[in-house]
Amino acid sequence: MSDSPLIYKSLCAISEEVGAIGKDKQNYQQNFMFRGVDQVMNVLHPLLVKHGVFIVPEIVESHREERMTKSGGNLIYTIHKVKYHFTANDGSEVVATVVGEGMDSADKSSNKAMAVAFKYACFQVFCIPTEEMTQDDPDGYCPDESVSMQRLDFIAAAIDGCSNNRELSSVAKRYEQEIKGDADLLNCYNQKKGQLAPRSSKQN
Repeated sequence: MSDSPLIYKSLCAISEEVGAIGKDKQNYQQNFMFRGVDQVMNVLHPLLVKHGVFIVPEIVESHREERMTKSGGNLIYTIHKVKYHFTANDGSEVVATVVGEGMDSADKSSNKAMAVAFKYACFQVFCIPTEEMTQDDPDGYCPDESVSMQRLDFIAAAIDGCSNNRELSSVAKRYEQEIKGDADLLNCYNQKKGQLAPRSSKQN
């Protein structure tokens, strides 16, 4: 037993001490709670240091593509297949291979894919539970892309169809979280607001 790799003992010790990580973060666009990668790091870091374990990522496959929304904006999708090497200070290691997906309208889709991959590697290696396990778990639901895109396009059309500031304010209030959470919608809103401003000043 004394000759067994240290990594097994270390991972078991971390699993014993890690405890639950609650779903305290909110995704405003799809309206569900989740556990962020920063929460995972904050909880695990002192335990990894205590038990002499470090984690090294290795991207083994990567796929990236750009798609255009109906409103004319770009969405960048990145999928990474990542090996995470959980290594003890004697050189022994356990490897977990996971897939992470990220989507962004700017330059963060790769970062999001890495964050998701790391988070779920840790969840599964250490079997980290939530504070409350429910049958209706939002993490078990992956919204259909076409449904999400149709909703964003619907909101963009609602913004574009506004003929005065009162209508625009009503739409902005109704879809406040979606507009704040999507760069294309925010740009669409700001452009419409600029178009309506001169009309408003003439009417006054």
